[in-house]
Amino acid sequence: MGTIKPIKISLRKSNPHRKLTAPEMGKLWAIYMGNSMSNCILNYFLQHVEDPDIKKLVEHAKRLTEEFQSGVKKIFIKENVPIPHGFTEEDVNLGAPRLFSDEFYVHYLKYAAKAGLSIYSIAIPLIYREDVRNFLTYCMNSTMELVEEIKTILMDKGLIVAPPIIPAPEQVKIASTDYLSGFVGDVRPLHALEIAHLYDNIENNVTSKALIMAFSQVAKSEKVRDIFVKGKDITNKAVKRYIEKLHYENLPAPEFIDHLVTTSTFAPFSDKLMLFHKVDMFSMKIRAFGNSLAVNGRHDLALLYGRSLMNIANFVQDASNVLMENGWMEIPPEAVDRENLTSK
Repeated sequence: MGTIKPIKISLRKSNPHRKLTAPEMGKLWAIYMGNSMSNCILNYFLQHVEDPDIKKLVEHAKRLTEEFQSGVKKIFIKENVPIPHGFTEEDVNLGAPRLFSDEFYVHYLKYAAKAGLSIYSIAIPLIYREDVRNFLTYCMNSTMELVEEIKTILMDKGLIVAPPIIPAPEQVKIASTDYLSGFVGDVRPLHALEIAHLYDNIENNVTSKALIMAFSQVAKSEKVRDIFVKGKDITNKAVKRYIEKLHYENLPAPEFIDHLVTTSTFAPFSDKLMLFHKVDMFSMKIRAFGNSLAVNGRHDLALLYGRSLMNIANFVQDASNVLMENGWMEIPPEAVDRENLTSK
């Protein structure tokens, strides 16, 4: 009996008029929304930045946000997909006083660039249409180049605590039955992947905490301000627990950067933009904690990340409710509601 060969469906240039798939449409929508927001933020940063190296970096990042928005817009117009409203000049006050120091801009750009890379890396394996795939590959490569520039400035200007260094093992080791223990008994040291994700989560969250602290200072709505204060408290407690894990093993950890936020209480951004930003970035934390759990091998860390996931999910729920109450939540493209069609 002969082998049955799977049928291959060509999605390349031979079918240039193929409609966008749901992953393609959804990821393009997310890219447009995120860069629409970032463009407003970077426009504001450019009003105050003084360090010439950091200014060049912010200008580079702003050019990319404009390119990425333009790329999505071209594809959506071609496919008759409505262009998202996103964020406009109405969501930013370029005349607002300085809210952040120049150094904060570098930390923020790394924080935002990592979020962008997480979108592109997940999207590309799901994309089959050539023009969309090429566009997303360009977005990823351009963002990776930006990250290298960011790291160079962070290192050259001494703005970071470098990731921990551990000795190379003398031999290959095999896990014993108590390898997963983390509460009692002979608790093993953290392994390299656990250290990497603790460091990454601390780095992300110290920036997140400084940003949400700044937002809580300037938010106009009391309800929005209360949400930010809640998020700041959640982030602060989580970061301290992560730092303790590294310090317990005499390993360095990134430091808080709250001092890079000024005392201004004059809002440079709309409440809508700031709340969307924190929902978006807290949602990204859920993915980061999932990645951390995937390589974790100690029960105490699993409990730590599990608690963080629960707290962040509750924050996203509360913040999303405020967005919806105010008519600020834009919905991604959806599947057809067949039940609704049937009832008409």
